[in-house]
Amino acid sequence: MALCTIFINGGPPSRAKSKIMNVVSTAPIGIIVAMHEELAVVLSELQHAETIERAGLQLHRGQYHGKDVIAVICGVGKVHAALCTQLLISEFAVRQVINLGIAGGIGPGIQPGDVVIADTLVQHDMDVTPLGLKPGQIFRLDTFDFSCDPTLLDAAQHAAQQLASHRSYVGRIVSGDQFIADPAKSRWLHEEFDALACEMESASIAQVCYLNHVPFVCIRSISDNANEGAHMDFDEFMPIAVANASTLLQHLVPAC
Repeated sequence: MALCTIFINGGPPSRAKSKIMNVVSTAPIGIIVAMHEELAVVLSELQHAETIERAGLQLHRGQYHGKDVIAVICGVGKVHAALCTQLLISEFAVRQVINLGIAGGIGPGIQPGDVVIADTLVQHDMDVTPLGLKPGQIFRLDTFDFSCDPTLLDAAQHAAQQLASHRSYVGRIVSGDQFIADPAKSRWLHEEFDALACEMESASIAQVCYLNHVPFVCIRSISDNANEGAHMDFDEFMPIAVANASTLLQHLVPAC
């Protein structure tokens, strides 16, 4: 990563450590969102903003609540999400990645408008079970799930306390290239993975962050319950999800 390419000019180790820490602390925070409505939440308060285009993506860089950030809509699905994340890391050297969006609630009692903060993430459509691996396990990868950074997770939980109208949960989120609108499939996802929510991007974002050793956190507002009425719930609860994203970012980013 670019963060490691630092020329010290023969300075003592303590000075070298200071320079490295300064580079890390001033590197931007990557904010990956799912929808234009959520991006608008960031752009409305982004100062000294500039827009950079890469790989079909528009990346918006500036100051948000005193922090240097780069905010971007990654696009739908795991490939778009992975591409976006690696771009943020490789080209812009982000020091942390925050992912916000919407998801289908599949855990007991979780209702549209609630928030799920991921502690671990799994790709539910990864299936190499004929090779003796369980569903979700990526072949020859040294982990089954991807954990969110403990410090960011704690900060996200504190930010979620500001959501007066809705409950927040911490647990596993699963991702796959499928819009789940089937009660049987949502039950299977909960039973197989002990998942609280499902969506289409965050586990691939988590995998890229894991491989690059970049801290990551994922927060999802529940728009539906992944059943037959999912498409109707999605439209109805989108404004709630956007309001949640605004509140969460305003309290989470300053803590990063």
